[in-house]
Amino acid sequence: MIFSPFKKSENPPLPYLDKPEIDALLQAPDLHTPQGGRDYALLLFLYNSGARVDEAAHLTLGDITWGNPPAVRLTGKGNKTRWCPIWPRTADVLKPLVAGRNSQDFVFRNRLDQPLTRFGIYSLVRRAVERARQALPSLAAKRISPHCLRHSCAVHLLRSGVDIDTIRAWLGHVSLDTTHVYAEVDLEMKAKALAHCDLPNEVKTKPWHTDPGIIGFLRAL
Repeated sequence: MIFSPFKKSENPPLPYLDKPEIDALLQAPDLHTPQGGRDYALLLFLYNSGARVDEAAHLTLGDITWGNPPAVRLTGKGNKTRWCPIWPRTADVLKPLVAGRNSQDFVFRNRLDQPLTRFGIYSLVRRAVERARQALPSLAAKRISPHCLRHSCAVHLLRSGVDIDTIRAWLGHVSLDTTHVYAEVDLEMKAKALAHCDLPNEVKTKPWHTDPGIIGFLRAL
């Protein structure tokens, strides 16, 4: 079989979670245990900040400011840094997690008190998804990873009215073209919603040439 070099393949759907799915994921950790509290803090942080896995893994206490509003400094690709605001709720969850540590300590640690790795963060998210699926079976149809939370952050920011250039800076994208994929996803979702709508019967119109009122008006011109 010969494939044309000019034939474009369809891009896979962008994986992101709707708000009820995010809520189910955040409710999965057991907050009565230290591990569950840490899991909840990391999931909330990933969704709130849109951070990449490496950015979350290397976040130190010194990267957090507790002002009004609180914010975090993320170091992304090419060692480029950016500041992202976080919710007071996120700050309140992070404070007890880092209590007593110095500014050079990593925020997210494992049970051995070592910094969480990329693999550890992926395992954490996978574990939370398995629990969340019991409450919300729709999650079983989605491939959910830490990056999925980053996509979810961007889509929800866009739907909240945040402009695309601000989202680009928020996520640390170099090119605005990279961020436009979220606008395309949002537009596609709106188009699907519109397709399920129909005009009410009372506003449906008849063909103009069968309407005697319009015919009379035209004849009077």
